[in-house]
Amino acid sequence: MKDLTTETKQELIDQACLYQQRAYSPYSHYAVGAAVLAEDGQVYGGANIENSAYPSGLCAERVAIFKAISEGNRQIEAVAVVTSNGGSPCGACRQVMREFAEADMPVILADDQGNVVFESTMDGILPRSFGPEDLEK
Repeated sequence: MKDLTTETKQELIDQACLYQQRAYSPYSHYAVGAAVLAEDGQVYGGANIENSAYPSGLCAERVAIFKAISEGNRQIEAVAVVTSNGGSPCGACRQVMREFAEADMPVILADDQGNVVFESTMDGILPRSFGPEDLEK
């Protein structure tokens, strides 16, 4: 796993907590906040945004990643996700993370008090993954 300073790890968790408060989750009542550290050193946050037409919403992790990508980044260096119970990213979010991350990218899951519940790597949460290098050039 890539090393993160204590300060960087805490900044990611704090930002994910902040974005959890911004979630729009009137249907599931499961607010999620995420923060990603991009290759440019910036931290981008995201909140889950639900919609009454359920498939039209978007997870916090993908909101944060897409913000970073839309700002010109192509590499995510770390991800923190905050939920009430330290829940894990869904499969779609894991695949999007994989698209823009190395196998040893840190993934931090925390509860809504900022307590780390689980830490792993991209490869740890999505083993034997399929990525861009698996496609023919």
